[in-house]
Amino acid sequence: MISRRRFIQTAAGATAFIAAGPFARLPLAGAIPLAVGLSDPATQPKFINLVPNAADPSFAHRGNKNRYNIEVGPGVQQTGLVDSFGTPLNTPVFGYGSRNSFTWPGRTIFAKKDEPVEVFWKNKLTNGDESAYLDHLLPIDTSLHWAYSLHGYEHYTIANSGIPVVVHLHGGHSDAIYDGNPEYFFSPGFGVRGPRWVEKKYIYQNDQPAGTLWYHDHALGITRLNVYAGMAGFYLLRDEYDTGEPDNPLGLPAYPYELAYAIQDRMFRDTGDLFYPAFPGDPLYDDFITGEGVELPPHTFPGGGPTALAEFFGDHIVVNGKIWPKTDVERRHYRMRLLNGCDSRFLVARFRTAATPTSTDLSGAGAPMPFWVIGSDQGLASAASQVDTLVIEPGGRYDVVFDFSQVPLFSRVILENIGGDAPFGGDFGDALAPEDLFPYRQTDRIMAFDVNLPTDVAVPDLFDPSAIGQYGGNPNPVANTRRVALFEGSDEFGRLQPLLGTAEPTNDSEGHEVNGAIAWHSPTTEQPALGSTEIWEIYNATGDAHPVHLHLVSFEVLDRHEFTADLIEQPVEQHNGEFGTGFRLENIVVGAAVTGTGQYVENSPKDMVTALPEQVTRIKATFDKPGRYVWHCHILSHEDHEMMRVIEVAEGVEDEAAAPVAQEADSTNKADWKPVPE
Repeated sequence: MISRRRFIQTAAGATAFIAAGPFARLPLAGAIPLAVGLSDPATQPKFINLVPNAADPSFAHRGNKNRYNIEVGPGVQQTGLVDSFGTPLNTPVFGYGSRNSFTWPGRTIFAKKDEPVEVFWKNKLTNGDESAYLDHLLPIDTSLHWAYSLHGYEHYTIANSGIPVVVHLHGGHSDAIYDGNPEYFFSPGFGVRGPRWVEKKYIYQNDQPAGTLWYHDHALGITRLNVYAGMAGFYLLRDEYDTGEPDNPLGLPAYPYELAYAIQDRMFRDTGDLFYPAFPGDPLYDDFITGEGVELPPHTFPGGGPTALAEFFGDHIVVNGKIWPKTDVERRHYRMRLLNGCDSRFLVARFRTAATPTSTDLSGAGAPMPFWVIGSDQGLASAASQVDTLVIEPGGRYDVVFDFSQVPLFSRVILENIGGDAPFGGDFGDALAPEDLFPYRQTDRIMAFDVNLPTDVAVPDLFDPSAIGQYGGNPNPVANTRRVALFEGSDEFGRLQPLLGTAEPTNDSEGHEVNGAIAWHSPTTEQPALGSTEIWEIYNATGDAHPVHLHLVSFEVLDRHEFTADLIEQPVEQHNGEFGTGFRLENIVVGAAVTGTGQYVENSPKDMVTALPEQVTRIKATFDKPGRYVWHCHILSHEDHEMMRVIEVAEGVEDEAAAPVAQEADSTNKADWKPVPE
């Protein structure tokens, strides 16, 4: 395995880097010391605080006939953190809400299929007076390509114009103007509006099957910071099958036996404030800056920061705004909608019975127990899958059913995480190296379920996994096969810069042929014709997994194959006209199909897919609304540092003009697809 240090040196000083085997990996972020002034996760309470249930009807935003006024503003929340004397600490957040009541996560929007929802999103990040702008809770790296670095926006700052925001309904089949494109941002009072901003009211048509959607901020270059500060919440869509009612035709557990949990990781100061590393001496800084030989110019980074870091791994696990919480359950089936809302952390979930009803760790815990995966991002599955381990990528949602009658009354079941505290390469559990894990790690546990409630026999437990069979894949004929790629290069300062691009020569929207890594601001290369169905082949030319998200569409995950290629260095123009380093692929050879991926359950309509290193992942999607959308890595620190590109869906675009110069798939049948070496 070629080290990240060796990769950066090669990228900076050589004309070509040939990868015939494993691609370079990100530096491992484990083994960070606890910095002075930060909360020690080992001393914080575990499984004491009750977790809010985001599927509880009382946890809903208040609206009037599917019309909502929802603001983002400052709030103070008790997460369960305590000081050294056991006194609860307050945590300032930026949450969603109204009337000066802002929560993390934001309250849930409950919607029904084919019943449009209107939301007037407002930016209230002020001190009450719309001209008294709040500073951000977290350090902002203004060297990035972000909202106020766009042409014509350079004179705006947080101090003189406020924090820009824009809401993306993740998983929504939204018209382009309501999608939450990063360039549609707006400041408090709409004083500053992004270059593609259209209107204040967003309309969500909900013309899609029931699913677990979520809304979160998507402002250009500061998505990671705004989401970290608290800007996220659930949007649960119902239909005639998944009604949310006890008498639903599928026999699915309904409230109070339906639970929705946003799982995130954070660091905190010992005062309770959120902490985000960006300066020398901070955790992770050495992994991505000093330790990689990056020398940041002091005129841009006085004192060495603030600087964006390539990834973030928090040492506290937070569920619906509470650290290591618990809930009380009956001995019956429960439905859980699990959202991985972390910046960079892949979760690998298991359920295990704790050694005692008061255990706070996994010591002496029982073997992993089976559970059913009944759906994922945008709906129910083609069939229920029984597993005991599930990989949940950042941004992904999984709909699972767990039977607590497997354990005796007064037992404790712990939702375990066997994923590491470092960039994810596909390994977890016993395959992890010591450097993949925090010392004295507490991130191996997420929350607890105390089986201590008497079973309400008046409510039938009707779950039948054989009733799940709603998804039939994408039946549409394929018009085009598009080959895209994931790269890791470096920006003009030498910092690691994840990038998207093409896997072969492609014509961009201005008619120029491009190939390889491309930054966000460059002309569009992904131009599906309106109404067309495409297969995307996603070549991961990095050493780590990336959770890839496409706006607008749901897609079918077809398969994965190994591949090898030559990785050739080339310059990448940055937003400011400077140049960093990227790569292109040559001599691609597609190899054997990847099997044995039982921990990746993907037989549902997806908008997230884990693209594993050294693999080509194939997905199939139909682009049925016109306009400007985006696709990106959902590691938030990656999308903020250029790992995002535009999808332009337009009428009249010819497939031949918009598509790569490549073979087209002649069948939608997975078994018929034959990879052809270049």
